[in-house]
Amino acid sequence: MEFHSLCVLGLGYIGLPTASTFATHGLRVVGVDVNQRVVDVLRNGEIHIQEPGLRTLVQAAFRSGHLRILDAPEPSEAFILAVPTPITAQQTADLTYVRAAASSIVPHLRRGCLVVLESTSPPRTTVDVLAPILEESGLRAGEDFYLAYTPERVLPGQILRELIDNARVIGGINRASAEAGRDLYAVFVKGEILLTDATTAEFVKLMENTYRDTNIALANEFARLSERLGIDVWEAIDLANRHPRVSVLRPGPGVGGHCISVDPWFLVEAAPEASPLIRQARMVNDGQPAWWVDRMQQALGGLQGKTIAALGLAYKQDVDDLRESPAIEVVRQLVARGARVRTYEPMARGAKVEGAEAAETLEEALAGAEAFVLLVDHRELRSMDAAAVARSMKGRLAFDARGALSRRAWKAAGFRLHVLGAGEANA
Repeated sequence: MEFHSLCVLGLGYIGLPTASTFATHGLRVVGVDVNQRVVDVLRNGEIHIQEPGLRTLVQAAFRSGHLRILDAPEPSEAFILAVPTPITAQQTADLTYVRAAASSIVPHLRRGCLVVLESTSPPRTTVDVLAPILEESGLRAGEDFYLAYTPERVLPGQILRELIDNARVIGGINRASAEAGRDLYAVFVKGEILLTDATTAEFVKLMENTYRDTNIALANEFARLSERLGIDVWEAIDLANRHPRVSVLRPGPGVGGHCISVDPWFLVEAAPEASPLIRQARMVNDGQPAWWVDRMQQALGGLQGKTIAALGLAYKQDVDDLRESPAIEVVRQLVARGARVRTYEPMARGAKVEGAEAAETLEEALAGAEAFVLLVDHRELRSMDAAAVARSMKGRLAFDARGALSRRAWKAAGFRLHVLGAGEANA
């Protein structure tokens, strides 16, 4: 099949790069978002998210004349749903945005159209949730129109490259739908395109992120054990990884991002009796911020009234993505336990956590602090000058939740450095 027009619903970290990439490859693309601020920002030639190269790509798409931004969909040959699928307080998938996006395109469906869901979803969402809504058009999925699921598999900071180069799994509700999805994405995808059924494609996405989450939970448990045993988890991991079939991941203050910290719960939701290991891994990682704050509280002799600089709020280094960030949860718990917290996030200046003060500069965050905690190992924070930090602070206590700071340099500057996963004798 050959496609000439496309409507992308949801202009976030996946939808906007996808829409812009299709536009620069010649398709007439309508990008849709229900957030009027997002629509206004994009129409003014700006972007609302930070990703290397994205501004240049979006501007190229606009210059091509092939990208338009609207607040509602219009008829197209293909539709991509790239809307959020957040998790509820009960650890179940909230498909409100998926349902709303599907309903919005029902009036525009025509015979021969292709609809693709990219939003991470529980198994059978495409078949059991999306198809019935779209069939309210009077058309039959798999017969009158094509319906497929394809998971995004990109890493923030490398989205534009991985969008094109990574292998793409496309699952259709029938073979014809999978092939139609392949024909659409073949417009720009250079990686291998692999066809399967829709439910398998949904499961593959969840499996990939659950694999990561489970292995991070193992690393975090290794860190807890190391502190109990008085050894250095960072040295132990380095030694263990010399084994040709071992690759232990790095521990930290928890797991964040919209995918790894959320997706495993979709599998638990689908079959709780068949997923005890997945549930336990989630509980370990969700409990990591509290475990780390407990250690800080012990080292500080209590948190009430203590002034602490919290450095980094993003969910990982060198990105501005704050979604599900364990760093933010650490700050919340410090505040809840009575600490006075000043935060600094160099990738998203002005980012705020309720109850904490947001500093515009690193110097402002550190000024007069009794302690600081490195929560995200951004390049700027990894390269802090220990002597300069010492001159700014009132105290000489530092906490490194990422194993990123030079122990020798910080000790030489007079700091007592507590490193996550390093017993007191090795800190």
